Amino acid sequence: MMRWTSVRCASAVVVLTSLTAISPAGAAALVGDAAASCNGLAGTAEGAVRIDTAAMQTPSPLSVAEKAGSPAARVVPATPAFCKVLGHIEPKDPTAPPIKFEVNLPADWNGRSLQYGGGGFNGVLITGLGLPPAYPFDKASPLARGFVTYGTDSGHESKPGEPPQTFALNDEAFENFAHVAYKKVRDAAIMVVQRAYGKAPEKMYFMGSSEGGREALTMAQRYPDDFDGIFARVPVINWVGLQHAGTRGGLVTMGEGWISPAQVKLVADAVRKSCDKADGAEDGLVADAVGCKASFKPESLRCPDGKSGDACLTDAQIKAITTLHEPYKFSFALANGLDDYPGWGISGEDTEGFASAGGWISWWLGKAAPTQPPTPANGIAWVFGAGGTQYVFARDPKLDVTKYRPEDYKDRLLQVSQLMDSTNPDLSRFRAHGGKLVILEHMADYAQSPYAGIRYFESVERKLGKAETAEFARLYTAPGVDHVGNGAPANVDMLSVLVDWVETGKAPGDLEVAEQKIEAPAFTVTRSLPLCRWPSWPRYKTGPVALAASFSCAP
Repeated sequence: MMRWTSVRCASAVVVLTSLTAISPAGAAALVGDAAASCNGLAGTAEGAVRIDTAAMQTPSPLSVAEKAGSPAARVVPATPAFCKVLGHIEPKDPTAPPIKFEVNLPADWNGRSLQYGGGGFNGVLITGLGLPPAYPFDKASPLARGFVTYGTDSGHESKPGEPPQTFALNDEAFENFAHVAYKKVRDAAIMVVQRAYGKAPEKMYFMGSSEGGREALTMAQRYPDDFDGIFARVPVINWVGLQHAGTRGGLVTMGEGWISPAQVKLVADAVRKSCDKADGAEDGLVADAVGCKASFKPESLRCPDGKSGDACLTDAQIKAITTLHEPYKFSFALANGLDDYPGWGISGEDTEGFASAGGWISWWLGKAAPTQPPTPANGIAWVFGAGGTQYVFARDPKLDVTKYRPEDYKDRLLQVSQLMDSTNPDLSRFRAHGGKLVILEHMADYAQSPYAGIRYFESVERKLGKAETAEFARLYTAPGVDHVGNGAPANVDMLSVLVDWVETGKAPGDLEVAEQKIEAPAFTVTRSLPLCRWPSWPRYKTGPVALAASFSCAP
């Protein structure tokens, strides 16, 4: 069953298939009268799963929000006629919150499902109606392409005025956040789909970014038979290490180490001057971030003796940058033998676009030096790390974070690491199931270190062998892109890449990413680059620097 969709792009009309050119034999429509079938789902229950409401939704047009936290969040894609199902899963502990979920059932179904991951500490219902990670702005949404889509709040709801980690004081709520909620909601979604269409999905996909990327890899590791294709963008997989490294990054800037916005630009300009031309083109982009990290030295910006100001860095500020770039070391091993968190990379320090700042200012430094308790003016890494220290590791909301020592909470750290760290390299069952995995790291990411994902992928290669890993997994790295997709070309249709690989055996090679204006309906591409398989990176050949064809992937 093939369905066609017309999408207007600039002045031309482009006809797109619902996927690449494939549709599984299991494509179907809602049983009988669509509205009656949808309404009949409400009030049903199976075990701990409760369906609270179900109602048909009329088609809605594409729109673009004026302001939002990330580029993709500004695009509200068009939706077709679909049945919106809201439900919850009852907790075992009466003091724990329920797991809320939303399942969207298109009137015309292509036989596939897509689970969306969350972000941050979750606590907000993921609807499955928006664009998935890295998705091109001008493509029809997965729901409009015929996928059943669904998401969850991961088993807790954030409340205004409360730190986002408050829920972690409840054991069941924290275990739901770690992994349980995503499995339970996946199974609940299958139940809803079976009732609506008379059969289960033939192919199941999962896409997530950041915390959702951790969830994606968690599903491959803990539930290897549950999904056919998984995409993990900028995954926060070494979660315990990340929270500690983020806290350390705040502590080292709490006093004289804090770096002003003018000094952030000073560093970024020096990085570009040192490394921009390494790829053969002076285009404002550091293509080889790994090589740049090895060559750029913040000491080159040291102030003359006794001097300070926006045109140079003090010793305390140089120490802060060096600390950011260095690994965070534990005195004991966490899950899967890891005892450190890799340092952050280089480039994109002054990236703009997230929370009106981006780069170091949004993620690391904030607009003011770290405080206790954290304030909205502080960097996100400090807000997350300090709160995680109090509510997750020490479980003492009044703890003075400056006096925290991991050794004093070793047992709890080991317990959390076993729950949260998606660092198990043994993906043999996922491979045997026929699953396909794509990981994407952004090399100018300061919310989490791209080297954590790179190290994980290389650990899989060591465990299973490079050739064996290449049969089912890919790692791509995008230079100059920050955590949410700002700074450089970042958009690529990884959903079609996964479907092609899973359903036709077409393994992806080097791809292409695009940077698009957030202006509907054209979403004009302003620049493109090769998206290279690790460890390659784009090197300039000849031609316009705004075109991917002018570059090739170099080792």
